[in-house]
Amino acid sequence: MEVRTIKGVSDEKWLKLKILAAKNKIAMGKVVENMIDQYEKQNNDFWNEILSGEKRISDEEAEIMQKIANKSRKEWGFRK
Repeated sequence: MEVRTIKGVSDEKWLKLKILAAKNKIAMGKVVENMIDQYEKQNNDFWNEILSGEKRISDEEAEIMQKIANKSRKEWGFRK
């Protein structure tokens, strides 16, 4: 088994991690792996909902908004 270091973890959070591992009778490394897996799943679910979910505005409304934004950028000197 290889020993690794995690910098910037407060004593309070380190203790909570140890308690979680002890309560579940698993190694601390496995707790960290489970936390990462859960975080990735939640993150992927969030972005899938944003990118593949129901449209909030119609394509026509989006086109109108894009034209307005382009026009205002030209008026105020924004770069394209």
